[in-house]
Amino acid sequence: MAYETARGWRHVVKAFGYSMKGFKACYELEESFRLEVMLLVPLLPLGLWLGANGVERALLVGSLLLVPIVELLNSAIEANIDRIGLERHELSQRAKDLASAAVFMSIAFAVSIWGLVLLPRWLA
Repeated sequence: MAYETARGWRHVVKAFGYSMKGFKACYELEESFRLEVMLLVPLLPLGLWLGANGVERALLVGSLLLVPIVELLNSAIEANIDRIGLERHELSQRAKDLASAAVFMSIAFAVSIWGLVLLPRWLA
């Protein structure tokens, strides 16, 4: 992969293929990613519908999209740590815990955005 000489559109097409392989692998191997995708499917159109303007729609949808992005990065970190070795090591555990914390923070971010955008309408 690193030594391929594809240029221009061929490079874009190959990169797209690698991305699709990554999505497929994460969906098949990571239960958390599957759950996040299942929640994303109904919540994305809901965010578009509930947003009063473009900025609100962007915040609602963007905060949702951030969660699977961070989950993909978390899964990549975990796969790399497991590739190095399955024995327990303090630094390996710390890397996995930090990546998991990033996923948690992205979920907290999405929940807070939805609350900050939608709650004032329902409380007023």
